[in-house]
Amino acid sequence: MESFLAALAVVAVVGFALFRAIHIIPQATAGVVERLGRYHRTLAPGPHLVVPFVDRLKRTVDLREQVVSFPPQAVVTSDNLVVSVDTVVYFQVADPRAATYEISDFLAGVEQLTVTTLRNVIGGMDLDRALLSREEINAELREALGGAENWGVQINRVRLKAVEPSAAVQESMERRMRADRDKQAAVLVAEGHKQAAILTAEGHKQAAVLKARGDAEAVVLKAQADAEAKAMRAKGEADAIGMVFRAIHEGKPDQRLLAYQYLRTLPEIAKGDANKVWIVPSEMAKAVESLGGLFNGKETPAAD
Repeated sequence: MESFLAALAVVAVVGFALFRAIHIIPQATAGVVERLGRYHRTLAPGPHLVVPFVDRLKRTVDLREQVVSFPPQAVVTSDNLVVSVDTVVYFQVADPRAATYEISDFLAGVEQLTVTTLRNVIGGMDLDRALLSREEINAELREALGGAENWGVQINRVRLKAVEPSAAVQESMERRMRADRDKQAAVLVAEGHKQAAILTAEGHKQAAVLKARGDAEAVVLKAQADAEAKAMRAKGEADAIGMVFRAIHEGKPDQRLLAYQYLRTLPEIAKGDANKVWIVPSEMAKAVESLGGLFNGKETPAAD
């Protein structure tokens, strides 16, 4: 019975020793082994044997890329305005030994390094630049967080999820944006009125020029038409006078016929209001006298 208990105790001890000696490391993790309290080696994924009661698996470290979203941090800009910055850090443990022994909590260290770097970077910017320079802030954060490599942590990417001013600052920015939009609208309306006035003035100017040009051309055409009409009337009168002159000469009238025609023409001459005085040629007076003698039955002797 005693031998059975002893054998059972030996089996238990051997089983416990084997349990302590065999370690299986999962994929994408690493095991940090200490021997007698000091770092001994790093275990890769898979089964491993260690010396029981001498070696101890201190911790397993996740080697995958991790994403950590830190709580929003209040940061003061260079123009003394408070903004809330929400960041996301993508990191990966590159050296399990350093991540275990160089810092007690590398995740808290990355968070505090991110916060202090944010305050330094955004503290040197005004609000407008901080809102518009996310890529610049990301690059400076990435460069500043390079110090985490001493902890065996590799910072892959840093992103700003949000940069939000306080409620009072947002209200002030909205008022400024509304004022800018109203100003731009007023400028556009003024420019429209200006362009409309310029186009109207140019239209009136062109209309006046065209009207003056048309009036000038009309005057010229009217003058040409009047000149042509006068020339035609003068030519007609000249032709008529020539025809009358030829007819008179061909008919060989005497003085009594001419006097008679003159007396018939006098009423037409007297119709004008300005015709107050008539000049009668001396030859015509002699013809009238002879015509009077004809009516009295006496014939005036012909002049020598």
